[in-house]
Amino acid sequence: MKPLSSDLARTAGLVLAGGRSSRFGADKALAHFRSELLLDRAIRPLRALSTFAVSAKRGSATAEHARAHGITLVTDDPSAPDGPLAGVLAGLDWAHALGFSFLITAPCDAPLLPLDLAPTLLAARGKARAAYAETAEGAHPLCATWETALRAPLKEILANGKHPPVRVFLAEVGAVPVRFEDTGDFANANTRDALSELEQNW
Repeated sequence: MKPLSSDLARTAGLVLAGGRSSRFGADKALAHFRSELLLDRAIRPLRALSTFAVSAKRGSATAEHARAHGITLVTDDPSAPDGPLAGVLAGLDWAHALGFSFLITAPCDAPLLPLDLAPTLLAARGKARAAYAETAEGAHPLCATWETALRAPLKEILANGKHPPVRVFLAEVGAVPVRFEDTGDFANANTRDALSELEQNW
C-alpha cells in the first residue's frame, strides 16, 4: 500500500530531541553512531517529506547545532509539562502554521529507523487521526503520524500541567498501530552502553 502523493506533500516531519538525556549524560542527539550524529540518523526517514524540523530545548547544545546547520528549530511552550507530547504539540503548531495537514515524528535516539517510515505510516493510517509503529516487541508511539488538528485536544490535555503517557493519548484519539516486521529498525539508545551495543550488533 502506498500513500497518496498528496498526503506526502501535506506532511511535515519532526525529530524529537527535547528530552533531558539524563541517562545518557549529555545531549544524546549529538552523540555519534557509525560516524554520524544520532540527530542526522533520525532525520534520514524524514527527508522524503516537504520539510522537517528538530524539537529541542532552548539553549541546549542540540538547539545550537540545529541553528548552526540551518535546521528548523521548534521549541516547547515553557508552560507545558515536561515530556515528549510537549514537543509533539510544538511540532503540530509549527506544521499547522505552515499549512500542513499531518506531522510525522521520530525520536532522536533511534538511529536505525526505516527510510520508508513516513510513507508506510501514512498509507496505513486510513481515516484514523493518528498512527504509530508497532513491531513484535511492542509499540513505538513516538514513531507516528498525527493530524495537525490534534493540536487542539493535546493542548487541552497538557494545559492541566500533567503529561499523560504517549500511548494513552494515542488511544484516546483513536490512533491505529502500523506493523513493521524488523524489530531492529526501532532499537533505541537511551544510554551510552545501549548506543555502543547497537553499533556492535546492528
